[in-house]
Amino acid sequence: MKIVNWKNADITPVNVFFYILEGAVDVQVGDETITVERDHLVESPKDIVHCLSNSSAEVSRILVAKSPKPTAQTKLL
Repeated sequence: MKIVNWKNADITPVNVFFYILEGAVDVQVGDETITVERDHLVESPKDIVHCLSNSSAEVSRILVAKSPKPTAQTKLL
């Protein structure tokens, strides 16, 4: 299992999804970490710790969407 840099981890009060537009990204949701490549989608349920990291030298672009509209502030850990 890869360990992602947890200093960038956060918890959101709503469901979040990450769509990888370009490159490859290490994604940690809860205790699971995977490398996700372009044109793939990752879901993160509300109130679960998640973190994204680019461990390559290549550029990565990610689309982040939250649903429904947040009613509470995102917690940065």
